[in-house]
Amino acid sequence: MDTTFSAIANNIKNRRSVKPAAMNGNKIPNGHIAAILELANWAPTHALTEPWHFIVYENPAEFCKQHAELYEANSLGDNFNPTVFTNLTHQGDKASHVIIAVMKRGNLPKIPQFEEIAAASCAVQNLLLGATSLNIASFWSTGGMALRPAFKEFFKFGEEDAIMGVLYLGYADQYPEGKRNTPVEEKITWIK
Repeated sequence: MDTTFSAIANNIKNRRSVKPAAMNGNKIPNGHIAAILELANWAPTHALTEPWHFIVYENPAEFCKQHAELYEANSLGDNFNPTVFTNLTHQGDKASHVIIAVMKRGNLPKIPQFEEIAAASCAVQNLLLGATSLNIASFWSTGGMALRPAFKEFFKFGEEDAIMGVLYLGYADQYPEGKRNTPVEEKITWIK
């Protein structure tokens, strides 16, 4: 196989989720963030709708404070858990940047929403693979308030838009080992 395929395959196979608490607090140059966002912009997209949108926090503490306050404001009575509030407040303490990934619905209703979500997911994957190639650790989270309507409303997105998740980016001193539970051969049906 040629070296381009090998390099791409190596990058894909070495991408790992690194929880923000396992990051080391070192800052990523904004130019690196801009470069991986440029890769995200080259995701496949039906009818060139390019439905991805990213909100970048250079200071994760600002996002985490907002996230925790949003949780508190939307937790009625006994639903409020102080531990969750504290965890959300400090989730990004060791991250360098936080990016909110969004599928922002365009003005072509003939394109099914699932295709727009798939395109936005591809944009996120491009971003994560770009991060891996720059030795940037990443974690794609849908926890906390990320998938709740109040989160989308906080960022002023529309009803048909979808929050894809919160991406924590930073550097790490160690990465988890990669594994797959099922061999690829068990996931493929060849038809002759």
